[in-house]
Parts: sequence; C-alpha cells; structure tokens
Amino acid sequence: MTGRKNEEVILLNDEKMINAIKSGDEAVIGQIIDKYSRLLWSVASAVLKNVAPEQDVEECVADVFISLWQQPEKYDAGRGGLRTWLCIKTRSRALDRYREISRRSALPLEEMLCAETFGAAEEAEAGETRQALAAAVDTLAVQDREILLRRYYYEQKPKEIALALDIPVKKVENRLYRTKRKLRELMADEV
Repeated sequence: MTGRKNEEVILLNDEKMINAIKSGDEAVIGQIIDKYSRLLWSVASAVLKNVAPEQDVEECVADVFISLWQQPEKYDAGRGGLRTWLCIKTRSRALDRYREISRRSALPLEEMLCAETFGAAEEAEAGETRQALAAAVDTLAVQDREILLRRYYYEQKPKEIALALDIPVKKVENRLYRTKRKLRELMADEV
C-alpha cells in the first residue's frame, strides 16, 4: 500500500511541476533539467552509442526539455510519471536521429556486408555484387536491416542493440543469424 501512496505523491508533484511550467516558471524547468538530464543522457546514449557524436545525444536531450517547456500540455499524468514520459520522448528522439543517420549511410553498409558475406574485399568492389547485395538487403524487414546495420556497420554488440531497440538479446542474436543466412542464400542465387 505504501508503494501506491508514493506513486500518487510523485504524480501529484509531477502535476504541480507541469502546472508551474504552464505558468512560465523557469525555476521549475531548471529543476527538472537538473533532476533528469543524466538519466535522459543515458537513454539517448544507449540508442546512439557508436552511431552519432556526443553532440547528437546532447541535442536529443535538449529537444526533449525544449518540447516540455513549449508544450507542457502534452504530458498526461494519467498515463504515467514525468520521468517515464521524458525517457520515452528521449528514446523516441534518439531513434529518429538514428534512422536519419542510417538513411544517409546506406551505401557503405552494402559494401561492408558484401565484404563480410564473401570474406574478400576484392568482391566488394565489383559493381554487380554491390547491386545484388543492395537488392538483397532491401528485401529484409525494417528491424532486420536496423539490427544488421547496428551490428556490422556501427559495430554495436548484441546487448547494446537489444537495449537500444528494447528487445531481448537472444532475439537480436537469432535475427542476426537468420538475416545473415538469408543474405547468403539470396546472394548464392544471384551468383
């Protein structure tokens, strides 16, 4: 029963802080930044580790605080605490940033996967092989492509990928195994 009372007190405090922000109280937003910036930094870092520079992590966290300041009405106390809401917003911003970076870096992934698939850098230079691999990668499900990109292009460990995508490590490992096997089969059909 005490756990429920503590939760109600926290939500009540969150509501008071949101109301203070709505009325333009800069001291309260400063307190929120002081209280949650390290936590939000770690959330964004988990998604963007080995993918983006520190400035991108900082930008994601800052964007969340700016969003809270400009649109405090978007927080719904009925759906959870402010801490949880801030973490979800930060993770979402970091994933958006990750996807943006991934789109810009699509070509090097195909070259790297080709070299890994065949074990020979010479074949990675062959235009036909790159095109076939790009076509094979395009047939993959979005999450499989993302896991593959994180593992072999950004060199994230399965545990880091699992944390960033909020899925079990075993699922990451299984998807990597199946995806590589599928790419080998697709590439064998092309050769």
